[in-house]
Amino acid sequence: MSTTTIRQKLYDYIRGAEDRKVKAIYTMLEEEIEESYDYWNDKAFMAALAKRSADRLSGTSKTVPWKEAKAQILASKTSKKK
Repeated sequence: MSTTTIRQKLYDYIRGAEDRKVKAIYTMLEEEIEESYDYWNDKAFMAALAKRSADRLSGTSKTVPWKEAKAQILASKTSKKK
């Protein structure tokens, strides 16, 4: 069975399950659900972020203004619909 099928079956089950069953499932998975990643304490992430920022500011990295990026995205979506 594919992961997509499993996700859909779980989604359908949880939508109609009794409250006590939903709470039991949540209790089993709560730690994983509530777990969050602290990017600001990840030295490798912060180093990569600093490098990208420096590259952008120095002009060594090609960047695109938001209006141009948005236009490209919208044009791409429009061309796919045809």
